[in-house]
Amino acid sequence: MNTTHRIIVHDSRKFLEDIPDQSIDLVVTSPPYPMIQMWDDLFCKFSPKIKTHLKNGKGDFAFEFMHQDLDLVWVQLHRVMKEGAIACINVGDAVRTLGNRFQIYLNHCRISMSLWNMGFDSLPTILWRKPTNAPNKFMGSGTLPVGAYVTLEHEHILIFRKGAKREFKTVSEKKERMQSSFFWEERNKWFSDSWDFKGVKQKMDDNRRSAAYPFELPYRLINMYSLYGDTVLDPFVGTGTTITAAIASGRSSIGIEFDQTFLPIISNRVARIKPVMDKIISDRLLAHVEFLNYIYKKTPKYNNEFYKFPVITKPESKMQFFSISKIEPTPLCTTVSYEPL
Repeated sequence: MNTTHRIIVHDSRKFLEDIPDQSIDLVVTSPPYPMIQMWDDLFCKFSPKIKTHLKNGKGDFAFEFMHQDLDLVWVQLHRVMKEGAIACINVGDAVRTLGNRFQIYLNHCRISMSLWNMGFDSLPTILWRKPTNAPNKFMGSGTLPVGAYVTLEHEHILIFRKGAKREFKTVSEKKERMQSSFFWEERNKWFSDSWDFKGVKQKMDDNRRSAAYPFELPYRLINMYSLYGDTVLDPFVGTGTTITAAIASGRSSIGIEFDQTFLPIISNRVARIKPVMDKIISDRLLAHVEFLNYIYKKTPKYNNEFYKFPVITKPESKMQFFSISKIEPTPLCTTVSYEPL
């Protein structure tokens, strides 16, 4: 099995011209969050009106113009995604004071309505809780009534599908789907509507903001909503977390990034992915054995054909893991070869 991983250096609002119609199996991404101050300069560069509205304290207008820029990406997703393909968008809401008015800007609502109006079907979403123990996390007037605000310690993972449910008609497609299965206990954990793990450091060594999400987030989503060999797209790839998660999952990927200075960071992460992938597989296998021994405490009905250990459902009997045998990197396209474990 081989996968390919392309980086397209481009403005993400226009990049999809380089991607054929109906060629993408899954989208996993996290865009710049409108009304989060760290992204003001980026949005203002795309639309000078935003700078004026922010300066004049007109947050609602700035919010809408920022989302109109993101809409240019979402409408193109509908073109490049296959019928039945899934889009997973991680986004946080923004709290901000402009003038003397404090409010929350509901990015997840605006994006949800945008994609729904474009013809995507909305699926149940995930609330990602990322608690912090920072003493300054509370907003407003401390212990005084009325002027204090609820602490924002979660983000949303919005999930949409293009068209009807993906079908697997041929013998080959059904085999690949079974091969890409996950463990029963992983299903119960991953398909919960509440995930609880920490975020990652946002400030890089050169004081830039990466806005990266933790590896666990795209890794789960890629395994939940795609098969081995599928192509995963991230139109805001940044430091390459989605690409490395796709490699670790045996999927191909395309990442779009307008900032070329991220390319060495992505290349370095790709070069170091094999031990990461090997550890992930080892941890999943050990966790499965521990689950059977200490939690499930029943005799499973099935055995996995490749590894001979017990599994709970029939699809798990066909699931198989792969290890990286070779990585052939170039600055903008990497080929990864795998061998069965």
